[in-house]
Amino acid sequence: MAQKRIGLLFGGQSGEHEVAIRSAQAIAQALAEGDNLNRYAVIPFYIQKNGVWQGPEVAHAVLASGEPPQALVDGSPWVFPDEAGAIDVWFPVLHGPNGEDGSIQGLLQLIGVPYVGSGITASAVGMDKLAMKSAFAQAELPQVDYVGVTREEVWSNPCVFPKLCDRIEAALSYPCFVKPANLGSSVGVFKVRSRDELEAALDSAASYDRRLIVEAGVTAREVECAVLGNDAPQASVVGEITFDSDFYDYETKYTEGKADLLIPAPLPDAVTALIKERAIQAFQALDCAGLSRVDFFYVEVTGEVLINEINTLPGFTITSMYPTLWNNTGVSFPDLVHRLITLADERHA
Repeated sequence: MAQKRIGLLFGGQSGEHEVAIRSAQAIAQALAEGDNLNRYAVIPFYIQKNGVWQGPEVAHAVLASGEPPQALVDGSPWVFPDEAGAIDVWFPVLHGPNGEDGSIQGLLQLIGVPYVGSGITASAVGMDKLAMKSAFAQAELPQVDYVGVTREEVWSNPCVFPKLCDRIEAALSYPCFVKPANLGSSVGVFKVRSRDELEAALDSAASYDRRLIVEAGVTAREVECAVLGNDAPQASVVGEITFDSDFYDYETKYTEGKADLLIPAPLPDAVTALIKERAIQAFQALDCAGLSRVDFFYVEVTGEVLINEINTLPGFTITSMYPTLWNNTGVSFPDLVHRLITLADERHA
């Protein structure tokens, strides 16, 4: 049986470029282990930070080093390496904007070749926090209170901005969180406790995105559930993240030793069952495919389970929560990537 040619597409034009390289390294290793070694031939493609695609020669070098090249090659983002025409299934590993927001999914859809993960709509809605929360509300999934904000309101005349802050304070109490609507991995996220901090955070977050979200702070445990499948998705065991920092920011997420994972999370059985049920509901509400990680707040004093967000292309390093949750559910890393490729073929068919 001929090996299936897997186009491992990684890097990209976002602040999560380096994380994408680490995820791609882990996936490439998994595709070269056990039965996968005979099933698949991995052909890597690296997208530079300027959007230019590089073929297998450069991509292999980046995977080997784990670092972006020192110098960028100039060129057009619409010129693809010759090897791209021979791919049987694409495996995009592009976290953040232009990678999990429907952009690359639209390109791969036009190419007409199966690809791992959600399609255009689910990716776009899952990436945009305001659209995502609207979808969750429509699905009647409980969540924290929030206010949507535009850059226009933040960078407006001096009369409008104070009224915006008044509106936020009337709707939400301190502390609250200011976030760009379309960035992942806690990039540009600020925890604010006062009017001065709110004003500064809004101004800073507006430099990242033209749409912002301000969310109510909540005293809760942060728990996550991984979902795998297409039309009949399954939920993994539930994991909990513990950390000593003020909140789960970018540095805490990606600095070894800054956060601990408790798997399975020490929760009442009924709460665990509810989290799994709502994770699948969120996955289906967006019409996701293949994989997603769904994050929740568990408010222990009230017993509430509030959905925080869904990530349709979560981190995929050896220590990332998504593969770790499935490993603790009995699905090894190599088997997980095999299942995702199989699901991509099924969805395409």
